[in-house]
Amino acid sequence: MDLRSACRMCLFPVQMLYYVARASLLSLLPGRRKDLTKEVVLITGGGRGIGRHLAKEFAKQGARKVILWGRTEKCLKETAEEISLSGTECHYFLCDVANREEVYKQAKVVREKVGDVTILVNNAAVVHGKSLMDSDDDALLKSQHINTMGQFWTTKAFLPRMLELQHGHVVCINSILSQSPIPGAIDYCTSKASSLAFMESLTLGLLDCPGVGCTTVLPFHTNTEMFQGMRVRFPQLFPPLKPEVVAQSTVDAVRADKAFLYLPWTMHALVILKSFMPQVALEEIHKFSGSYTCMNTFKGRT
Repeated sequence: MDLRSACRMCLFPVQMLYYVARASLLSLLPGRRKDLTKEVVLITGGGRGIGRHLAKEFAKQGARKVILWGRTEKCLKETAEEISLSGTECHYFLCDVANREEVYKQAKVVREKVGDVTILVNNAAVVHGKSLMDSDDDALLKSQHINTMGQFWTTKAFLPRMLELQHGHVVCINSILSQSPIPGAIDYCTSKASSLAFMESLTLGLLDCPGVGCTTVLPFHTNTEMFQGMRVRFPQLFPPLKPEVVAQSTVDAVRADKAFLYLPWTMHALVILKSFMPQVALEEIHKFSGSYTCMNTFKGRT
């Protein structure tokens, strides 16, 4: 090993401490917030649940145009009309993000009819809420195609133009279950873990791309119809999040150019504990918290 390499190795721990301290300090200081008045926002799964609230929140905070993608026209139309009445231009298009060709086709239509998308929000997701052996094969594939592969297709469709413009943002509404899975939702947990890896890789890959950033949101159980029937053992200690709170926090994170957002902030502790606690202890925590059985009463979206 030459002298230069040895010096770099010695300085590496010091550099790490410096960057950790710098990041901690910057997180405490009010930063410059992104102006949304020129942004064109596209939200997948934008007709209901968190997607609906995201659309309303982006409009509320000044987005120039909001575009909704989804599979249920009734929900998309109602949301689009509500946003239009608030004074923000809003369009909707039927699109199944699991269908690659449909995504590319509708992306072209969006560019021609509305303009370049500058903020892409990958929110569309499904959950079947069954164990592996009770799950239908097609249902398992559907979860992976929508929750994971759909992000590949939408990002490939819109990211190239963002890179050309040197202006854009890719957002992923993920889940804390990507890092702390539970029984009874094996399709959802697996797809969200893949989605998180996708976003981590994409975020690092865009570090040298000026003007283009990423935000990944990892919320705790959110009170939407998608997880209807799910029961938390101690709701007073771990109350489900309101979708409007998730939406507001997401838009704030995008405007602050924050790469990863855990909701609530206590989820950081869960991830840290999992990194060093023995498996036996983690299993006891799951049993105590009731996560082993929280999907037993799951009904899902009707």
